[in-house]
Amino acid sequence: MTTKNRSIATQIGRSIAADNLDSTGSFLTTGSQGVIVYGADYTVSSDLTAVDASTLVDGSLHYLSKLNEMYIWDDSDGAFYSITLDSAWAAAGPSGTQAQGSTSGYASGSLGPTYTNVIEKYSFTSDGNATDVGDLTVVRARNAGQSSDVSGYTTGGFTPPHTDVIDKFPFAVDANATDVGNLYSTAGSQMAGQSSTTHGYATGGANPPPYNDRIDKFPFSTDANATDVGNLTVTRRLHAGQSSENNGYSSGGLSNLPTHNVIDKFPFAADADATDVGDLTGSFYNVVGENSSTHGYTSGGTSGPSALDVIQKFSFSVDENATDVGDLSLARFGGSGTSSTTNGYLAGGQNPGYNNTIDKYPFTSDANATDVGDLTAAGTGQAGQQV
Repeated sequence: MTTKNRSIATQIGRSIAADNLDSTGSFLTTGSQGVIVYGADYTVSSDLTAVDASTLVDGSLHYLSKLNEMYIWDDSDGAFYSITLDSAWAAAGPSGTQAQGSTSGYASGSLGPTYTNVIEKYSFTSDGNATDVGDLTVVRARNAGQSSDVSGYTTGGFTPPHTDVIDKFPFAVDANATDVGNLYSTAGSQMAGQSSTTHGYATGGANPPPYNDRIDKFPFSTDANATDVGNLTVTRRLHAGQSSENNGYSSGGLSNLPTHNVIDKFPFAADADATDVGDLTGSFYNVVGENSSTHGYTSGGTSGPSALDVIQKFSFSVDENATDVGDLSLARFGGSGTSSTTNGYLAGGQNPGYNNTIDKYPFTSDANATDVGDLTAAGTGQAGQQV
């Protein structure tokens, strides 16, 4: 049922985004009946069309389990219309991760030069500046970001001192976050965030030195504390997080002294340790992560005294090293990374002063990033979320 229900939700959401729901091209508000599920005996040609129309709510959603299809009832036409996907979405299929969005990117918490609790939002559908849409429960920076299909999460961070708070804020409305749990055992900052369809992950970090290699996991379905479910191959902080359909990734980072080029991978399906599956083009820390449906990306960072403008890419389908595929609009380290279905974004950062630039680069081709807007204030160490 989980796969079927997710397919329903994915179809509805993508059809809304594509204005592809009824004969007029408009989405009609679902009635109080919600989604009406018909059993294996119903078909469109006979049983469904024979349903008493007087009992139907205009815009109500009807699911045929026999055909695995969703329909919407249109009172004005007296007919059911199938909810279909455009060819690009149909070919891609439902994603196993919430690490890509179609509407908005978020940057939560910041250091620039004071710590803030601001939640900022910027559009994926048009280039423009971010707006302030809410506050975290505590001021913080160097926190990790995760995304479910309905909420953004901000975990850990430095306030100062370190915090273990897991904050949650809604995507449907602009609102403040609420405290819904705590990280496992200790507070920490400078972690990386990953997201499956069901859980958020926070990996590595510092509290303060020595640094850790822990993989924390918390559920999206209920408000609860995180549990320790595995370890990275090396202790690290200031690393980048990426998410494929089946796995979480951690790339780059810094231990007490050495800087790392390691790309770690850990499974979403089981609680297990990470494995080393490749290397970045160099040993970088203070890097930011983004991801398409097929590749993980690491942008910016430092490898010494100077900030970097490099955009690196590595494959999800095979374990291999990253390649240099483009440049940011300006060199910087830190900031927050978000991903739409078509583009990667890096917002904020530092070099050496604080920056408010929102960069965008395409997933469909290897190319440089462009400056497409500004955060409401310059800063670094934000957590990224998307919907």
